[in-house]
Amino acid sequence: MTTMQPTLAQTLFAPRGDALRALMLAVIGSLALWASAKIQVPFYPVPMTMQTFVVLCIGMSFGWRRGAATVALYLMQGAMGLPVFAGTPEKGIGLAYMVGPTGGYLLGFVIAAAVVGWLAERGWDRSVARTLAAMILGTAIIFASGILWLGTVIGWDQPVLQYGLTPFVWGAVFKIALAAVALPMAWKAVEHRR
Repeated sequence: MTTMQPTLAQTLFAPRGDALRALMLAVIGSLALWASAKIQVPFYPVPMTMQTFVVLCIGMSFGWRRGAATVALYLMQGAMGLPVFAGTPEKGIGLAYMVGPTGGYLLGFVIAAAVVGWLAERGWDRSVARTLAAMILGTAIIFASGILWLGTVIGWDQPVLQYGLTPFVWGAVFKIALAAVALPMAWKAVEHRR
């Protein structure tokens, strides 16, 4: 059985039982998700946002419960009509947007944050190789959830993979590699500071 490890957020900001700090982290995390959805980075073949990177880093930094709760808070903000998602308000807002073609990716955010957070609580965020594996798994969860929903919404007779996966693969590879380096580096900085 693997020993539970403190998360990066627990190590830096809050002892386990501090509800106010946990709430503040969730609000800050949801704001980071909001910003990451709105900023487009030029990339090939389509511009990318850093949203999946932020989702997965929140999961790994906060742990499975706080990571999933933070992403769920972000989704609640969107459900209430705040223009927090990529393409909002131009492509709609609220629940109407959330049940549209990208709704599966949004659900996948919560699941992926929980899974990578669970892995982080077992030390998977401390080495490049294990962080890389966790990020690949989290990204696969987001894509699988998104593609399943996209196919349901637009019809499986459409080129679902061409619409919902292929244009985003290289961006995902970049974000996975960035996270695989960033999280272990953050841990090294924390350990050096101690």
